[in-house]
Amino acid sequence: MIDLLKVVNLYKSFGNNKVLKGISFEVKRGTIYGFLGPNGAGKTTTIKILAGLISFDDGEIFFNEMNYNKYKKKILRHIGYLPQNPVFYNYLTPFEYLNFIGEICGIDKTIIKKRVDEFLNIMKLSNVANRKIASFSGGMIQRLGIATAIFNNPDFLLLDEPTSSLDPEGRIEVLNHIKSLKEQGITVLFSTHNLNDVERICDEVSILNKGQIIVSENLGNLKKKYIQPIFNIEFEKIPPNLNEKLSSLPYVQSVDINHNNVLVYVSNIDAAKQNLIKAIAEFDTPVLSFTLKMPTLEDIFIRLVNENVNV
Repeated sequence: MIDLLKVVNLYKSFGNNKVLKGISFEVKRGTIYGFLGPNGAGKTTTIKILAGLISFDDGEIFFNEMNYNKYKKKILRHIGYLPQNPVFYNYLTPFEYLNFIGEICGIDKTIIKKRVDEFLNIMKLSNVANRKIASFSGGMIQRLGIATAIFNNPDFLLLDEPTSSLDPEGRIEVLNHIKSLKEQGITVLFSTHNLNDVERICDEVSILNKGQIIVSENLGNLKKKYIQPIFNIEFEKIPPNLNEKLSSLPYVQSVDINHNNVLVYVSNIDAAKQNLIKAIAEFDTPVLSFTLKMPTLEDIFIRLVNENVNV
């Protein structure tokens, strides 16, 4: 696949706050790219830079092999953008609002009408085309936001936390619509801190933490690369010095303790199967459960972030 977007060594600071510390990544044409990270990682700043809303301090951006600084106006005509909390004129209907957007974009009136009908249909808003936006649910607002962002038929769509304020039903609804955009040939980059969103629709993912990219990888390859068995142990009460004693075992890679639940990541599954139960028994503390599981994207994310806490 050909790269549509290439970001090289991008830096951005706000005063003394270094938000982006030399991030680099590539987005292939025709993919859904997940920008994953905790709040404050630099996701929104990156998206605002790509959308042309703020400048960057250093680095290079190439869109369709064009230098962003040199051809910014031309490039932005091919990019759609949906902010995290889109704001509309609530007294308008979706039909009126999209017509207004078309007029602002200077699109011919006959083409505007055709596109309004088309995008209301794509986003499943045709049945509420003449309802006031003020009466819309969160999911309907996000779908109208996506319709607005793709109204100028962009090649590349930037979505900033598009599901953050939605209930589970609205989240699935919006994710399915994002997935359908790929089928229409639109490349999508969306930021999120929700791992389920990434697993559901993404082809590629970058994990950000404190302004740096920890890893950029195909989602399938990421799971294969970082897959490792995890022992999940629930104690009635966490024994003293548990972390230190388990971490000293030669087959234990890392230990994550959350209340009375302990995740033990191991490097040698056979050694762990033979010896971990014996090591746990030495603590003389009641064990409520002891299970072996394969890691999820959440496990991989926690592991990578914990390994890079000082970035």
